[in-house]
Amino acid sequence: MGNPTTPISFEFFPPQTPEGASKLTAARQRLAAFQPEFFSVTFGAGGSTQDRTLETIRLIHSEGHSAAPHLSCVGSTRENIRGLLHIYKDMGIKRIVALRGDLPSGMASIGEFQYANELVSFIRAQTGEHFHIEVAAYPEFHPQAKSARDDMLNYKRKINAGANSAITQYFYNADAYFRFVDETRKLGVEAPVVPGIMPIVRYSQLARFSDMCGAEIPRWMRKTMEGYGDDVESVQNFGLDVVTELCEKLIAGGAPALHFYTLNQAKASIDILQRLGYHA
Repeated sequence: MGNPTTPISFEFFPPQTPEGASKLTAARQRLAAFQPEFFSVTFGAGGSTQDRTLETIRLIHSEGHSAAPHLSCVGSTRENIRGLLHIYKDMGIKRIVALRGDLPSGMASIGEFQYANELVSFIRAQTGEHFHIEVAAYPEFHPQAKSARDDMLNYKRKINAGANSAITQYFYNADAYFRFVDETRKLGVEAPVVPGIMPIVRYSQLARFSDMCGAEIPRWMRKTMEGYGDDVESVQNFGLDVVTELCEKLIAGGAPALHFYTLNQAKASIDILQRLGYHA
């Protein structure tokens, strides 16, 4: 039996230490065996990891993989983004993830671009159709959105500005994803919406992330994981069941691809992929 036909991709963050770099290389080699469409690399709050993002992208690209750097509005200038675009274009990078980004605490100004749609327009003005541009989508709505309607219109602006497709914030409720896609279609937006998948490794870490980014952990999941206490293995087995079932629903419902938030680890994503029938 061959692999499922739904494409997959993986997100990393730029490592901060030599040890982190070697761990990421090991994880990447294991994940590369599943022939992902691309590896994306995040851009730190306020552009703080910009150089390390570039180094990590360069390394992934040199290994022969498709690499997609994140670019963010926060802390960026037109000059600085223009420079990065030319570097990436010259390297042969074909895909970019364009985000507004999070404002680090204590940082007063967002930079020269206020919203992701402005960044998307700028990338198109500078580089034409060279890049496939991904933007973010929020099935459970952006935590700072004034209203659900406002969030949908903001999403439409990003696509209209020239984005090709979107990757969602992670979620554990498949209905939220399908409803979001339906709403985009009603607005006349046909761009593919790729669900972002967060494997569950540690409950405390997941709860912290989710509180920060507005992703909902359904109450029944929270209560179950809280009940496991320090029993990490039970949390991981439960997480594997829940996230595999989520992916099955998404694939069955026609999701165009799956994008895994790896946190620079391979095992949790591989366990899910193998359950779904993907082979290295």
